Amino acid sequence: MTALPRGGGPAGALVAVEASIEDRWRRFLQEYGVTAGTEAENDLAELVVADTSAFEWRVVDAALDRLTCSDCGHALGAGPTGCGKCDQANGFRFAAIETDRPATPPGTEHGLRVATAVARTRHRYGVRARCGFELGLPLLLQGQLTGTAQAQAYRAAINKLTEEECERVTSFDEVTRLSSRRVR
Repeated sequence: MTALPRGGGPAGALVAVEASIEDRWRRFLQEYGVTAGTEAENDLAELVVADTSAFEWRVVDAALDRLTCSDCGHALGAGPTGCGKCDQANGFRFAAIETDRPATPPGTEHGLRVATAVARTRHRYGVRARCGFELGLPLLLQGQLTGTAQAQAYRAAINKLTEEECERVTSFDEVTRLSSRRVR
């Protein structure tokens, strides 16, 4: 599991999404009659990564977690920026299938998947992107999708924060409160 240094709702939402990824992987293994911790599990993970567009995103993320990059030694797709194999795997993760959950606006699952990828491999993204996507995790997990105008307002507010504040805030309300004191 990924530990999110940002506390509050974002950290709790990431724990919930991580659990959903692991739960979906367990069910995926059952569907294929594969036992966890075996060579067959590794083979199945490699099959998933070979064509990420054929599988749902939680299965793809779980498969990447189980494979090690032969170049950098990290989980595939989670290594340092600049590791060619991890950069490629991280990009391919976004070809996976996204199916919006019932009673959620179209695009909510895409937002959740992107926010999850950012939170799980936060070293690959800038401080302001991390801030926005991580703070959005709880809303997306609840099935809420921020409209364009609100997202732009949040981004403008985040841009007024220092990098230290971006790493520390735990809600969009806190971002708004801090940024309202500044002109930029």
